[in-house]
Amino acid sequence: MEAAAGETAAAPAAFMAPLQPEAAAAAAVVLPERLQRREAERQQGVERQRQKKEAQVVKEEQSEFFLAAFAREREAVEALLAAGPLEEAAARLQGLQKLLTESVRFLAPYEVRQGQEAVARLQGDLAARRQQLQPKKKFAFRTLKKEAAPGSEPRPAEPARPEPAAPAPGHGPAEGEEVGPPLCGFSGAEDEALELGPAELLQRDVVLSELRGCRVRLRGNANTLRVRDCRGCTVLCGPVSTSVLVDGCSDCLLVLACQQLRTHRTRNSRFYVQVTSRAVIEDCTKVSFAPYTWSYPGIERDFESSGLDRKRNNWNLVDDFDWLATDKPSPNWSLIPEQERISCWD
Repeated sequence: MEAAAGETAAAPAAFMAPLQPEAAAAAAVVLPERLQRREAERQQGVERQRQKKEAQVVKEEQSEFFLAAFAREREAVEALLAAGPLEEAAARLQGLQKLLTESVRFLAPYEVRQGQEAVARLQGDLAARRQQLQPKKKFAFRTLKKEAAPGSEPRPAEPARPEPAAPAPGHGPAEGEEVGPPLCGFSGAEDEALELGPAELLQRDVVLSELRGCRVRLRGNANTLRVRDCRGCTVLCGPVSTSVLVDGCSDCLLVLACQQLRTHRTRNSRFYVQVTSRAVIEDCTKVSFAPYTWSYPGIERDFESSGLDRKRNNWNLVDDFDWLATDKPSPNWSLIPEQERISCWD
């Protein structure tokens, strides 16, 4: 009976013995898989860090190359402005603007801003030099007015035309705006239709200031455009070779084509733009953007003379210097819904 009991007691042990190697084998399989996953994840993390480091190195190298090239070209433009042909200075300055535009994607925001300020300063210096070299008006005798014959009606006075733009009393020049009277533009007009044509605009520096309720058409290729302290105006502008600065405006509708667009202290305004670099806003609220849609006879010729690439338009890429968060969009600007966009201007 004891032997039988012993055999009976040994039976469970004999029955369980074959299961122990299988459990051990299963555990041995699970453990390497888990380790392999962890190792794979670790290697992926290492690879990501390596790629990120390489990308940062490339970005830093590109930034260093840009800064060296930009400084070299800036010095060349300054030398030409001091004692060289102005046309060559203008061409080199346009190349400097193009270099900045093409490098925006890998530059830090403060580097972009420094470059823009340097280009704006050089554009102001170029405009000032052009103005200095303009021939002075020759002296001419003026015909004395004849007295009206008795009983004749006095000749009605001709309506005064808006004067060329000039800095308003008590206001300093806007960023990038040359000191002194500008070469062409309008200032102080109210509820008027104003227009400049191709011959008046060709590679000129244009200023629109302190306009109220005006509709302005600029048909042609200007060099720069400054729109300052305007209220309730519509500005339709052909291609501008370099930069457009909008400063201190409100309730305006601006249709602009340019290499660089900077907007300061502006609110409740809509922009229809063709811009080759990223537009910049600062101290702005409730500004919105849509693609450039204005056209007029000869606009293709003006685009060719301006050097702008019609196929390149970053109308929906806007940098807000007052909004540093990268995970949330700026509340200061938006895109104009398609159903609200204007396509016919005349």
